[in-house]
Amino acid sequence: MRSASSDLTCGSLGQHMINLAIPASTGFFFNTMYNVVDTFWAGRLSTDSLAALSLNFPLYLLVMSLGVGFTSAAGSLIANALGAGEKEQAKKYHSQSLTLTVILTFIAAGILSNLLEPLFQLLNSEGEVLSGAVAYGRIIVLGMPLMNLTPVAGAGLTARGDTKTFRNALMGGFLLNIGLDPFFIYVLDMKEAGVALATVIIQCFTLFYMISRLNRTKGLSGLRIKDFIPQKKWAWEILGQSLPASANYLTMALGTFVITWFIAAFGSYPVAAYGAAVRLEQIALVLASGLNTALAAMAGQNNGAGKMDRVRDTFKLSLKGGALVMIIAFPLILIFGKFLLGLFTETAEVIEMGYDYLLFQGITFYSYILLFQSNSLLQGLKKPAMIMYMGIYRQVLAPAVIFSLFCFGLGLEEKGVWIGLIPINWSAALITLFWTRKMFRLRREECAPQNSLP
Repeated sequence: MRSASSDLTCGSLGQHMINLAIPASTGFFFNTMYNVVDTFWAGRLSTDSLAALSLNFPLYLLVMSLGVGFTSAAGSLIANALGAGEKEQAKKYHSQSLTLTVILTFIAAGILSNLLEPLFQLLNSEGEVLSGAVAYGRIIVLGMPLMNLTPVAGAGLTARGDTKTFRNALMGGFLLNIGLDPFFIYVLDMKEAGVALATVIIQCFTLFYMISRLNRTKGLSGLRIKDFIPQKKWAWEILGQSLPASANYLTMALGTFVITWFIAAFGSYPVAAYGAAVRLEQIALVLASGLNTALAAMAGQNNGAGKMDRVRDTFKLSLKGGALVMIIAFPLILIFGKFLLGLFTETAEVIEMGYDYLLFQGITFYSYILLFQSNSLLQGLKKPAMIMYMGIYRQVLAPAVIFSLFCFGLGLEEKGVWIGLIPINWSAALITLFWTRKMFRLRREECAPQNSLP
């Protein structure tokens, strides 16, 4: 890293975007491949094991929702403080975010640990699928504090322009997972539980690495124990920024539960197909995820500095980059989709169902980019409320209506979900984009009333 705090309020936007997005995208790629490794080994066990991990996908999102919220809040507030030249305030935001993450995560883990079996039964699981899902889920929930603390620790680095540490941590986790998964699954005969245990152990190593790198940047230097004790002034501001992002991620978890509930009505094959296909979709989106990370950091610092023209230009540049990602990445997934799905399962029906999902998602691919980049800009502007409301619409309300109509009313079965995602995601993306532009105009008028968004 070139400095303890990279100034993103001056210099080439394109160069900053490259310097931030490429390491972040590389990290997201290895994180996705980490999940691919999990899916691969589960598929080697059986289709039931693959379905058990697929059932846990919404639970995993649920577990990570608090971490995502506090990561977004910490990153945005730290970046804004740094842009305004308030370095000590940035440190205080970080220390308070870490403490709040630990407290709320322990509470959430205690609640979730008692709800696992009823949740999976609600998704029509039974027998080997149910037992495997519970075994995996129990360990993931117990490891929830570690898993959420890690990204929050890294938020201070990203806000300072360091995405390389994030990349290195995820690369290391991927390499460890290649060895730990088969060791726990086969050598110790832990099956699905072994996949979860490997994840928790790797998160422990990752957290130590993040903290060591954070100390080198002096991101928490000079803070005392009392600075980590929750204080009302800081807690309310952090919670106000984190709750919309957490709620959005929580609705993603609920939305995945909704999707899984609908497709589980047609057997375990659609569930397994969805779990495998989503992994490939995540691979196609890794470059876009790096752009989201870069946009949030750059928008945050420049918003804090009142440089709204740079915020606007960063957003435009990021959207163009997202379009390029779509043109390059997704056709490759479609061309090699069946082959890649075959790495997870040998069941022909599962491969066909998964490939159908990928075909329909090609239509809605850019809607994800529009939506997530709009969300990143809203975080950078410290105006995240719409993220929560749109999450409720996109993940719960619209799917409940549209999936019911398509799956059962029109008799499309699991394809009703694949097709229904198209109008849901595009409507959410366009509404959020419109709102983001409105919030930008208001913020720009605050900084320079004579300017307006082109």
